Order: sequence, then C-alpha cells, then structure tokens
Amino acid sequence: MNTPWYREPWPWLLMAGPAAVIVAGAATIWIAVASADGLVAEDYYRQGLAINKVLAREEAARALGLSAKVDLEDGHLVVILDGQTPEALFAHLAHATRAGHDLRVRLAPAGQGVYRAELPPLPAGRWRIVIEDPRSTWRIAKEAS
Repeated sequence: MNTPWYREPWPWLLMAGPAAVIVAGAATIWIAVASADGLVAEDYYRQGLAINKVLAREEAARALGLSAKVDLEDGHLVVILDGQTPEALFAHLAHATRAGHDLRVRLAPAGQGVYRAELPPLPAGRWRIVIEDPRSTWRIAKEAS
C-alpha cells in the first residue's frame, strides 16, 4: 500500500525543527523591536566628563552634614532630610534597567524636614533616587525597591 508523503510522520518531524527556528526568530525580532534596552546613554562621553561635577555635589552634601531617608509608599515619594530645609527638593527617579520609566518630581515641604510628592504608578524593580536642592548645589543618591 502506497501512502501519500503528507501522511507519513518523517517529513513532518524533519520540518518541525526549521519551523520552530523560524517562529523563535520572529519572536526574537519582535521583542528586539518592541522594547528598547535603555541601558546605554547616547551622550556617554559627556556624562563621563561630568562625573567630577556630580562627585563635587555629593561631597558638598556631606560637608553640609546632610542625610536623607527615602520611602516609596502608596503612590508617594517621602523624603526625610536631616540638616538644611530648603523651600523644595527635586528628585530624579531612575529605573535600574529601563530609562523610559525615569521621571523627575518636585517635592513640597510637609514640615519637620519631611518632603512629599505624588507619583504615577511605578513599575516594579530597583530605583535610584537622586535628591537635590533647587539650586543644584548638592545632591544625595539613594536606592529603593
């Protein structure tokens, strides 16, 4: 009895491998195009040159005796600042792996060295929070989850 080729298991088994590779390749291309990695800064050279200014601002915060406690809670950023109490603070929230989620907020004083700001819903992950005064004379960097 002569059966047609498409009724035999061997041709299908031999075609399954290349078909799986084509599907996996298409999925990989879709992931690469749909999401930017956000890990490499476009102006990395200029950022490298500016690192001394950043270090000087962090040293200025230490020289002024400033320290901060940072909490991300219930859609709010709360900063408790020990030392000076400027009229406002600015915070830059940088996601650990996705630059597209980074944001900058102004924190208003809530009394006794406490500053607050409302935040949009943040994706899960590690966050680097940089707190600075309005004149950008000092800065404090913290990590939060």
